Amino acid sequence: MSEKGMNLTLKIWRQKNATSKGKIETYKVADISEHMSFLEMMDVLNEQLINEGQEPIAFDHDCREGICGMCSLHINGEAHGPDRGVTTCQLHMRMFNDGDTIYIEPFRAKAFPVIKDLIIDRTAFDRIQHAGGFVSVNTSGNTQDANALPIPKADADKAFDAATCIGCGACVASCKNASAMLYVSAKVSQFSLLPQGKVEAKDRVLNMVEQMDKEGFGNCTNTGACEVECPKGISLENIARMNSEYLKASITKEA
Repeated sequence: MSEKGMNLTLKIWRQKNATSKGKIETYKVADISEHMSFLEMMDVLNEQLINEGQEPIAFDHDCREGICGMCSLHINGEAHGPDRGVTTCQLHMRMFNDGDTIYIEPFRAKAFPVIKDLIIDRTAFDRIQHAGGFVSVNTSGNTQDANALPIPKADADKAFDAATCIGCGACVASCKNASAMLYVSAKVSQFSLLPQGKVEAKDRVLNMVEQMDKEGFGNCTNTGACEVECPKGISLENIARMNSEYLKASITKEA
């Protein structure tokens, strides 16, 4: 005998396009297996809507392996839902109970405008990255091999931890000021800790913070909600490091 699935009520944000006014719509899904991922459940709903001749719900996704950061959904008031250390695509329906009502919304931030339904525009993150989140390569022929540069293991580990940021925006969605400090600090840290990144360190932190402010992200609230909701566990220590880097760069620039 097959195990009985869950019957759920879904309250989902629907918005035709970026300029239209959105609202919450109610849907019912039945016989949902606890072994399904959250996005598989959304696929079941969309198949149901298509069969009924209705417009399917637009939501962003790609790898479904917790790597790309595309599946940014606000589920029952939490970025990526009730589980910890996972993205929405890694969230499983066993985190919910039969008869539950689940609220599904896009991430809310001025800098993340809604494109359609649950899809948001996160190109603000791309512009911040373009402002300084890179290392210029010397192609003169005298470039030293990266593997020949000794790096303390503690620094390498911290840089790697910062580099695990996938740019999903959960930190912004979790912050009451919609701050992007955790994201930007992770991108600054992954370079500032390594020799290759120190050459442009001052310009990098100044340019990336300036672009962050231009995009309309708010200030850090110091509540730590961003670290709690981050699917990759990016540490608040990165914000302290970025603030230190920014202060040093600002003083040097003024001098």
